[in-house]
Amino acid sequence: MTASPDQTTSQAPLDVLILAAGLGTRMKSQVAKVLHKLDGRPLIGHVCRTAARLNPRRIYVVVGHQADQVKTAAIEQLGADQAAFVTQSEQRGTGDAVRAARTELGQAGADSTLLVLSGDVPLVRPEALTTLFEKHCAENAACTMLTVRLENPTGYGRVVRDEAGQFVKIVEQKDATDDERQIREINAGIYCFDRRKLFAALERVQPTNSQGEYYLTDVPEILLSEGGTVTCFLHTDAREVSGINTRAELAEFENLLRRNTIRRLMVESGVTFIDPSHAYISLDASIGRDCVIYPDVSIEGKSVLGEGCLIRSGARITDSRLGANVTVKDYSIIVDSEVASNCSVGPFAHLRMNAKLAEKATVGNFVEVKKSNIGRGTKAMHLTYLGDATIGEGTNIGAGTITCNYDGVRKHETLIEDNVKIGSDTMLVAPVTVGARSVTGAGSVVTKDVPPDSLVAGVPARVIKSTKKD
Repeated sequence: MTASPDQTTSQAPLDVLILAAGLGTRMKSQVAKVLHKLDGRPLIGHVCRTAARLNPRRIYVVVGHQADQVKTAAIEQLGADQAAFVTQSEQRGTGDAVRAARTELGQAGADSTLLVLSGDVPLVRPEALTTLFEKHCAENAACTMLTVRLENPTGYGRVVRDEAGQFVKIVEQKDATDDERQIREINAGIYCFDRRKLFAALERVQPTNSQGEYYLTDVPEILLSEGGTVTCFLHTDAREVSGINTRAELAEFENLLRRNTIRRLMVESGVTFIDPSHAYISLDASIGRDCVIYPDVSIEGKSVLGEGCLIRSGARITDSRLGANVTVKDYSIIVDSEVASNCSVGPFAHLRMNAKLAEKATVGNFVEVKKSNIGRGTKAMHLTYLGDATIGEGTNIGAGTITCNYDGVRKHETLIEDNVKIGSDTMLVAPVTVGARSVTGAGSVVTKDVPPDSLVAGVPARVIKSTKKD
């Protein structure tokens, strides 16, 4: 667990302000940039989750373009109680975005340390932000900014220092001189501010730059000119604090996250990947020791796999839980479902909508299980649809079986008890119950409940004889 900033070292509480109002024009998309997904989660969601780990007093999100969708994404990570929202009605720069939050922040009290983050910097870690905050408090600074050095800083605001290495100003790429453009240290767009001093300085910011915008980057120089302390925290990992501006960068970050996740699972958890370059594993997924993952497998969301699972090529597992020693064969899909230990799924099977397989159950090729419970040791091997069904232990479902669960208006349930044998091409017209130890003949259409220990056949099915052994 990441240590939170020790707010007792500061004279003021910590608030967080996340800038998420921009259009993101370089994404070439109708979707706001911060809503584009990385590892299945919107960019703003990553930043909100990191901010929450700092345990701030309050998290404020500045919204503008597609505000309702951005609010929803933030609330999914923060909850409605911790998130507060500020609207930037016009896109007039980062300084204007922060200034839009003045009224909302003022309601919480005049004094606080304000951590300003960008909604498109998804990889920043709580540890880096904690260090920034602690440096800000230790030096009693008016502003502390996070900086990094880049081999190619083109496009970024340069951090200008004097001969003693002290901060002088930030100059944006379009406003920089030729000498200033040679500087490799850049502003990462992450700051800690004394809240009161920040908003006083923002009153002096003017849109005199080539963009005609209110730059937040002008504030540190203003604070310095007023006798405030402005410091820099030079971070060593530029990738961690980089923003995403294009789809190409989004893909690069996706690959980076995926490689790091797979490496961690191999090194720390003892998972085997047959071809690590062709597996797609969520950061939130948990995979047990001695699992073997074949190429082109996707394990998404908060999926959990127990020890010793074998996941064959083309399988996709999303927000599901698998027990130990489960085999998922080629091109099977498991979504929002549970598979107990020692089960086999696939190939080409589909489990969805809270399907549940008990221990040692088998679902074979081209079998779909929707919102159903499959009992211990039960088998459905071929070409079958089981929807809204409860199936007991030791039952065998023949090829081509369908639970006809929808009457055109409502869904109905099918109950198949223990040790039943369902013949091939049986239609079970719900609501219907098949009693324990019963058998349906091939091609039967079961429209009425079947008593235990019965053989039924025909269209509609009728009882042929008892199967009860004397």
